[in-house]
Amino acid sequence: MKFIKGLLFIIPIAILYLVGNLPASSDNTVVVTDTLQLGNLEMVSIPPTIPSQIVNYEGMTLSFNKDLHIPNWVAWELTATEVAGTFPRDDNFRGDDNVIGSAEKWDYSYSGYDRGHMAPAGDMKWSEKAMDESFYMTNMCPQAKSLNTGAWKRLEEKCRQWAEIDSAIIVICGPVVTDSINEYIGDSKVAVPQRFFKVILSPYIENPRGIGFIMPNAKVPGGMQATAVSIDEVERVTGFDFFSSLPDEIENEVESQCKFHYWSTLKNNAKKKTTK
Repeated sequence: MKFIKGLLFIIPIAILYLVGNLPASSDNTVVVTDTLQLGNLEMVSIPPTIPSQIVNYEGMTLSFNKDLHIPNWVAWELTATEVAGTFPRDDNFRGDDNVIGSAEKWDYSYSGYDRGHMAPAGDMKWSEKAMDESFYMTNMCPQAKSLNTGAWKRLEEKCRQWAEIDSAIIVICGPVVTDSINEYIGDSKVAVPQRFFKVILSPYIENPRGIGFIMPNAKVPGGMQATAVSIDEVERVTGFDFFSSLPDEIENEVESQCKFHYWSTLKNNAKKKTTK
């Protein structure tokens, strides 16, 4: 939770009214010098029957499944400042010896699948260490190239645009591990997911919003827009519980939303404001 751990940050009045009224500035935001307890928005509750090792990296937190050799979920906060980072991509794929069941890069060789980043390297340009750790195989899943370089990549690019506009967003994604696994690759027997999910939360704006996506591990007909769903739907499909530390009123609202057209017009609206 890099964004809210600072000594000085801004939280919208919509959230603050739920914990008590505080003096507001003229632009309807409140300047706070102590951490407002929104909880850890990057943690996910999953069924106890799913193997899980929580791993904390510089730029992301993940739950790793030692039996499937892929993450159950990967979560990170992305800020506008981080999007503007300049550390180059390093492509140093490797296993993490500290994580039980970590795959190795050669498990994917000649498999026909890409080493598909869950937390993308493009979101880690703000730190050399974060960039380096994003290439651990614990952050990878076997992805069809048509997905990895298609709708999945375009959604990653959209998330960076949304982070620039809203100052910070929370992103959580991963394979749908509750689907049946019909294919494995490599000596480690890395599971090949049938589908992937991504949920996005913008919690620090005046009217917090959220959206989810479920994509097949294949070319996506209709592109990312066709796969947009509510976070409630992602929870139904995966059995996971996201953003439970939010106040109930906000959680219920953001998790019921599926307003892709609203999210997709944010960039254009921002451009209009800056050109006036």
